[in-house]
Amino acid sequence: MADINHFLRHHVLQSDLVAIFMSDTSDSNDIGLEVLAPDRTRRFVRIAESPFLIGRGSESAKHLQLTEPRISRQCAAINFEGGEYYLEDRGQRSGLFVNGKKVNRCRLQLGDVISFGFDNFYELTFRTSEPDTSIPDLLSKIEGISSSDASPGGLHKLNLLLEATALLHSRLPLDAVLGNVLDHAITITDADQGLLLEANSSGQLKARLARRSGGRQLPSEQMAPSQTALRMALEQQSSVITGDLAEAVFDLREARSIAEQGLRAIVVIPLYATARASSSESAAHHKRGELLGAVYLGFSRPAVLSNLDRKILDVLGVEAASILENARLVERDRQRRRLEQEIEIAREIQRALLPGSFRNFAHVEASGINIPCLSIGGDYFDVFSMDKERAAFLIADVAGKGHGAALLAAMLRGALLGITIGSDPARVIEHINRFFCEHPEVERYATVFFGILNGEGHIEYVNAGHPSPILLRRKEVSEPFTEGSFPVGMMPEATYRTACVQLEPGDTLVLYTDGVTEAADPDQQLFGLPRLRTLLNGRHDKPLDEIQNHILRLVREFARGAGQADDITLLLIRYRPWSTSPTAGIPQDVPVL
Repeated sequence: MADINHFLRHHVLQSDLVAIFMSDTSDSNDIGLEVLAPDRTRRFVRIAESPFLIGRGSESAKHLQLTEPRISRQCAAINFEGGEYYLEDRGQRSGLFVNGKKVNRCRLQLGDVISFGFDNFYELTFRTSEPDTSIPDLLSKIEGISSSDASPGGLHKLNLLLEATALLHSRLPLDAVLGNVLDHAITITDADQGLLLEANSSGQLKARLARRSGGRQLPSEQMAPSQTALRMALEQQSSVITGDLAEAVFDLREARSIAEQGLRAIVVIPLYATARASSSESAAHHKRGELLGAVYLGFSRPAVLSNLDRKILDVLGVEAASILENARLVERDRQRRRLEQEIEIAREIQRALLPGSFRNFAHVEASGINIPCLSIGGDYFDVFSMDKERAAFLIADVAGKGHGAALLAAMLRGALLGITIGSDPARVIEHINRFFCEHPEVERYATVFFGILNGEGHIEYVNAGHPSPILLRRKEVSEPFTEGSFPVGMMPEATYRTACVQLEPGDTLVLYTDGVTEAADPDQQLFGLPRLRTLLNGRHDKPLDEIQNHILRLVREFARGAGQADDITLLLIRYRPWSTSPTAGIPQDVPVL
């Protein structure tokens, strides 16, 4: 072993690899969090500011934003104080846990695991970033090599290993790096040919690179790996090494692909992503990570692989798996960023579809707000002119959340644009219902309340499965909109009937989606319609913005930090007769009678 250390100190210097050792210090690594997502993907986020914010809200976007309803908007922060990092709970409703222990504030040490009290959920590991190379780790992995391996041939193979590792962590294109790894594996084992297989999303192994000895490329279709050998390696989750197939198990001796290629020995090294044992697992039962691929080597003669050869193959397998895993994580991160950009575009489009403010109607005052539970939502509302004497208002709730619901909400607005001036509400809803039913690929439906209010306070409305609006009249709180029918997009043959309600001057309608009444607290108790009616009692003469903010504040207080499970939308309509409405700001085309 002393001879090996002497070689590593002097011969590697002569190979200009000393720079690798010089750069491999933990001081140059960034401090950050390894984020293990529920789908078991990993990424590293550097802690570049103090405080470093963690949460669902937009204020965490530049630090660590976890867009999951069970994460509070302001969840936690990491502060750098006196040369140490401290984790602080800033309102995570389920609590913060460090290494399984609930904390409000604690000092972080490298390797600490931060969790949120849910199974199969996010885990954050406080650590440094991975060093550029792992030469010390490689040396520790081969420290058990006996002195008999310190022969000139063995030292040459160690040098090849170091060269291969340096190439693994270079900035060459991925296929060039992997090709070099395969070339070194062939050279070290004196194999005739080698194949690198990569696992697809379903776990099937597909050839990615094939090489001959001497660094020559080989069409991958000319090297058919033994499915028997691959299956054996995957079943036992370890390498299959046969020095002489004549002495191997029957299944391998009789494998057709091996016989057709005239192979006398094969090596199969399965490549797995790194995985950390859970607290309930012992080291002996440590589970493998995701299957990434396999290295397959073929020999035209019996192979004599020394203990050193086998150790080097193990190390190369670990390093090749690391490169494949990093490449996969980089690609997933690239896809995630692309998706986030697309979601941001969709969010901006949806914001543009919703009214940012309302024009001054001669007899209608309106206020509305939409708070999606995800980045984009499926609720929709609007107030617009049907003609010079009538203003229409609508609120809709698409079944489900996210992209599909947002798409249907956009389609709803498109359908509204096709409304013929002068149509009655029943014809409008039937038009929308036909429009949705003609697009069954969306596989969703929507509840809709659509009304038309004229200058005399007369409302014609259709309720397509939506919660009844609440009427505020002096000190009265009621729900007079009793007529209803099926949601749109559910039944092509559904019929809708227009009903009428007469408003009095100053009457206010509160329209809402079930994200309000079905808001839940940490004990899963619902906010409910009775509570909504109670909080509206006596507020008939308050400004609409004040009523709207009052509802949102009490819903938020009721939830006590529990995640928002559905989109929340409010639309408030107040009837103001022409004779009492101010004329300031009224459009020229709206007559004041």
